[in-house]
Amino acid sequence: MTLKFKFAIASDLHIALPHTIWHHPARFHLVEYSIPAFEEVLSQLEDLDLDFLLLPGDLTQHGEPENHQWLAQRLSQLPYPVYVIAGNHDVPRLETFDQFTPYYTQFGFKSGISEPQKLYYECEVIPNVRLIGLNSNQFDHHGNQIGWIDAEQLDWLELVLSRQDYELNLVTIHHNVLEHMHDQSRNALGMRYMLGNPQRLCEILYEAKVKMVFTGHLHVQDIAYSDRYDFYDITTGSLVSYPHPYRVLNYTSDLSGDRLEITSHRVKSIPEQSDLSHFSREWMGDRSHPFVIRLLTHAPLNLPEHIAETLTPELRYFWANIADGDAKFEFPNFPAIVREYFEAFSDVPPRDNNVTLVLK
Repeated sequence: MTLKFKFAIASDLHIALPHTIWHHPARFHLVEYSIPAFEEVLSQLEDLDLDFLLLPGDLTQHGEPENHQWLAQRLSQLPYPVYVIAGNHDVPRLETFDQFTPYYTQFGFKSGISEPQKLYYECEVIPNVRLIGLNSNQFDHHGNQIGWIDAEQLDWLELVLSRQDYELNLVTIHHNVLEHMHDQSRNALGMRYMLGNPQRLCEILYEAKVKMVFTGHLHVQDIAYSDRYDFYDITTGSLVSYPHPYRVLNYTSDLSGDRLEITSHRVKSIPEQSDLSHFSREWMGDRSHPFVIRLLTHAPLNLPEHIAETLTPELRYFWANIADGDAKFEFPNFPAIVREYFEAFSDVPPRDNNVTLVLK
């Protein structure tokens, strides 16, 4: 059977109405531009004849009811279906789980076999194509929020996929399932963006021949592939941080095979900031120092702070370059062990922004 459809992804919107903004001098997120940036994306998507739009979590700044209300109303005005999942910012406390789904009953949670109080669902997005929205937001016994997928949800997923009543299954989950940067699952800065227990999920996806998982959370443009489990984890950067990206994806399945063509775009200008790209890159660079100091002074480098300080100027745009995708790093002036560590963050195939994935 021939399948062909087009959809877009915009992730980590962090929608914040002006009166709800949390002002903090060290914040990374340009939430004051969240609404104009999203409006610019919607404007650019107007003429693309989309089958649907996918929003993989962190829809709001910190789960404020008025921000959820604004977004739900805006999504209801669009001419194409929209599907959402919750991110950690959307459900910052356990009691907010029950408050989330009523805002988004038109956007995935009401269709098919869903568990609205548990923030996961399945629905048909076009004939023969199913979207499964998962929930990776959990709380440990201390009440701390973690990226985790519970056994009951995994049992549900296994049951849903065992029915084999769709030609194609798409899965979305907020936390990263695969590593999107060097040593992410062991790095103190990167591991919190990953699912803490991905193994059984990966096994279920492999058994069901799921080839594509769409994630967010990391605020980075990256596509990772697992040889072992034969699927791609496609993570999309945030609209409130550099480079303010979104993706347009064309899926085709015919006699020549299955392909996913991905093109990535940036919001480069909004009325409030004519050169958003430059402004936000510098904003990120200005706030990068604590991040790179931690990388330099913690395992595996464990450099003394006075030595680490001498290296930070060359790392000013390190995170911005990772966030932009397709990064290639060279640090010829660094000590050998430091050079090797940071150059290992260079991107590996496949490409992160514009690529056609041939799905086996």
